[in-house]
Amino acid sequence: MKDSFDRTIDYLRISVTDLCNFRCKYCMPDEGIQKIDKDQILSLEEIYYIAHIFIEEGVRKIRLSGGEPLVRPGLLHLVKSLGKITKLKDLAMTTNGSLLKENARSLRAFGLKRVNISLDSLKAEKFRKIGGGDLKKVLEGIEESLDLGLGVKINTVLLKGVNDDEVVDFINLTKKYPIDVRFIEVMPIGPTANYAKDKFLRAEEIISSYGLKEVSKDDKSSPARLFKLDKALGRVGFIEPMTHKFCGDCNRVRLTSDGFLKPCLHSDRLIDLKTPLRKGHDIRPVIKEALEVKPFDHKLLEGKIIKSSMNRIGG
Repeated sequence: MKDSFDRTIDYLRISVTDLCNFRCKYCMPDEGIQKIDKDQILSLEEIYYIAHIFIEEGVRKIRLSGGEPLVRPGLLHLVKSLGKITKLKDLAMTTNGSLLKENARSLRAFGLKRVNISLDSLKAEKFRKIGGGDLKKVLEGIEESLDLGLGVKINTVLLKGVNDDEVVDFINLTKKYPIDVRFIEVMPIGPTANYAKDKFLRAEEIISSYGLKEVSKDDKSSPARLFKLDKALGRVGFIEPMTHKFCGDCNRVRLTSDGFLKPCLHSDRLIDLKTPLRKGHDIRPVIKEALEVKPFDHKLLEGKIIKSSMNRIGG
């Protein structure tokens, strides 16, 4: 599949739920989320059908996200079904890790290859203040995933005055474990945009302060610049949507839990896939429409901020 800028689109991110058991300040609005009627959320069978169509059209990588995907009942059955599709080369998940320890073995057995774990502090009390979770459970989930042979990436949102004093601790994890630690510039999105603006920290400030050597990417479309310490088992990445745009190599579209295609993370443009799907129509023309309206780049630097909160988008 190609978009109007001749970019190959072979990556689908699927938000299986907008619900989450954490309340991260840069993601979830203070007032929580407005509940959606259950019948407005795609069923797991509908998600599988849509994913299958995308795979037939050329998608080779799928990432499941949320909210927190592991709070969705029956998710393991979806993973198992997707894991059986031979054309799908990469099945991954973004998770906060809180429910990972008890699910990692089944996820691995059913075909999940990698997990991206959101982890914004290595200090238990600070971790709780940022998102309200239990750090111990997350660390146990990371250990279990590594023991089972799952690929592990840690996503750490840079927050000025909050976790910038822990950068060295995160980098040092790559000495001990074969993981990628990726620092992400916080993005002003939806109702939490003001928090993001107040806590923004340029990734370049971190890069210039440490003895990191840049290494080549495994995947050109990956948004992260990669670095490595001497003799480290893992790598350090920096995702810089605010200071180093990577839109030109974008290869993805997103499916929201309530059945809309989102061609760009930083656009409010949504294409209704659920209605034609439930009417029994062919959804391929709708997918084509989404690719045609996919913008070339985001407009964050021009001050254009989307209305949707991150928990609804799925990262």
